[in-house]
Amino acid sequence: MNEISDALLKTLMADMRAVAKAEILPRFEAITSGSMRAKTAPDDVVTDADISAEHALGGLLTERLPGIVVVGEEAVSEDRSILERIGAADLVAIIDPVDGTWNFAHGVPTFGSMLAIVANGRTIAGIIHYPVMGDFLVARPGLGAWHVSADGAMSGLAVAGPGPIAEMHGFVPLHMFTPQLQAEMAPRLLRFSRTTTWRCSAWEYRMLTTGAMSFCLNAGIMPWDHAAGALIHAEAGGYAALVNGKPYRPTMTEGFLLTAPNKQSWEEIRRALFEDV
Repeated sequence: MNEISDALLKTLMADMRAVAKAEILPRFEAITSGSMRAKTAPDDVVTDADISAEHALGGLLTERLPGIVVVGEEAVSEDRSILERIGAADLVAIIDPVDGTWNFAHGVPTFGSMLAIVANGRTIAGIIHYPVMGDFLVARPGLGAWHVSADGAMSGLAVAGPGPIAEMHGFVPLHMFTPQLQAEMAPRLLRFSRTTTWRCSAWEYRMLTTGAMSFCLNAGIMPWDHAAGALIHAEAGGYAALVNGKPYRPTMTEGFLLTAPNKQSWEEIRRALFEDV
């Protein structure tokens, strides 16, 4: 399979909506202090919604696309070797069932579900669903990036226009970098109009592809956080690459990913953040 048809895209969106209604939203509405568990760190958490939603969506995907290999964030947390399947299989579904789990677990509605369909190492569909809003961001290569409202109305997405560094707003999760880099980068953030982090790639990509924010620097590039969003960002007119200049691929798991309005802005932002570092 080299492309996703309109009909299949709509089916996948309907499946994500159904899973959110059955597995995610009821648990969000019943959040308690005991509904989350730590994974790799106290603020890296998992909930029953993550696990049940990943299982449910993975099951639907194997029905829709027989032979597809499913790579889910929660499955990888139990068996990291599953990550190797992204580069080895012909067709892969990469799932982040609840992106922004920390927000979800604390009753904050800025979370989403992310799905990327990858064929031979290339993302051929990116879908982000926002269960509380009921809407989507979607993209396929060469077909643009789109916002699909809860009632199905579609509108095109476009990244922010380029501008001076001093006028740019961006996402920089400073806490995710090494202490040395934190100390060196922190004063450089004052070169921008504003920097923040929302602890949720799904919503950060939404802000980038609607033009609300100019750039994002990511310290971690696990595929469930970026495979779908990177395609949507590119189809919305943006430019992204690792800070060493390498193009992003969904098989990557290490490096710093920088997204920007265009290549010139990308270069200017990279210099502002990393010169002499």
